[in-house]
Amino acid sequence: EFHKSFGEYDDGSYEEGDIVEVYDLKQKLRCKIEISEIYPAVFGDIPEKLRRGEEYLNEEEFRKDHISCWSNIKIDDDFEMMAIHFKLVEKIE
Repeated sequence: EFHKSFGEYDDGSYEEGDIVEVYDLKQKLRCKIEISEIYPAVFGDIPEKLRRGEEYLNEEEFRKDHISCWSNIKIDDDFEMMAIHFKLVEKIE
């Protein structure tokens, strides 16, 4: 499902090096980011760089928080997700 669009502001085809505009819930442009890395991750074996990138102290904390945020999705140890790392290019006030 990674290449499926989330809505009108997302074409669903992020690639490393892409510059992406980020909008708030009122469709106001807030910043631009550059995609620096994309890779698959399995929920039962969270890569350390993903966990640390989201500032979680351990895998259990990461899992617990993501299960509560993604309550509409059935998540088990085999659940595969795409990790996307990025850096801030421009903050828009």
